[in-house]
Amino acid sequence: MEFKDYYEVLGVKRDASLDDIKRAYRKMARKYHPDVSKEPDAEERFKEINEAHEVLKDPEKRAAYDQLGANWKAGQDFRPPPDWDQGFEFHGGGFTNADAAEFSDFFENLFGQGGFSRGFGGRRGGFHAHGNDTHAKILIDLEDAFHGASRSLTLKHSELGPDGRPYVKERTLNVKIPKGVRQGQSIRLSGQGEPGVGDGKAGDLYLEVQFKPHPYYRVEGKDIYVDLPVAPWEAALGATVSAPTPAGSVNLKIPPGSDSGKKLRLKGRGIPAKAPGDLYVIVKVALPKADTEKSREAYEAFQKACDFNPRASMGV
Repeated sequence: MEFKDYYEVLGVKRDASLDDIKRAYRKMARKYHPDVSKEPDAEERFKEINEAHEVLKDPEKRAAYDQLGANWKAGQDFRPPPDWDQGFEFHGGGFTNADAAEFSDFFENLFGQGGFSRGFGGRRGGFHAHGNDTHAKILIDLEDAFHGASRSLTLKHSELGPDGRPYVKERTLNVKIPKGVRQGQSIRLSGQGEPGVGDGKAGDLYLEVQFKPHPYYRVEGKDIYVDLPVAPWEAALGATVSAPTPAGSVNLKIPPGSDSGKKLRLKGRGIPAKAPGDLYVIVKVALPKADTEKSREAYEAFQKACDFNPRASMGV
């Protein structure tokens, strides 16, 4: 996926005001509108212009896009960091007057999923109206899902300043992480969304939960996976070893003759729930180094004792 420099597409500076962006868009749209333009690439340029305008005219999209930094160049290979929008509060927004199907994979990856595309709805008319719901993503430790936790969370959102440029503001909330929460679920904070108008109630804030990368565990739904190193003699002869779980270590029986990759199931040791997930231990045979005379003699004795060719099934 290639990076899109939306400022370059519209020919404006990164600190351009909203009025500057509007003027640039209108000028470019007139030049490249497929119905009137004689340019050979008019249709493609018109799509790029609309996509750039969709982002830069929206203070939230623009502020989030700006977080990627100014060092990216148009056409560079790009993958958004998994937490690039973590802690950023979105008020919906979605696609306004543009056809989202016309936009690039770059746009889809940044804004087509997550908070930007959800919960968009206009206010009700009149002098009193409920505020819109807002959405943000939070990263939590896997252990928080096992024990529950209270966390202080700083959220950022953008507002237009008097000069027509977006400015990032922060607020801090105390959030209770419920035990058993899973990746992708949302925590609802009533009344913490957009303020209402008049006597209208404030909207709600929905926090989408994502787990921080863990050095040991991988999460799939309610299930947890962990690679467990075992010694060759533990794998060959069988043994009872200590295995880590997010809730504490447990004794695990390694069956005799276990190869690397063997999967052992610990029922109900996954994410807590009424029907809890499972924890799967993947056996990884770890070899001691032959870096002493004693260990080398042991390997040589092992070689003489075993008629073993690990490549026999390959015919070599």
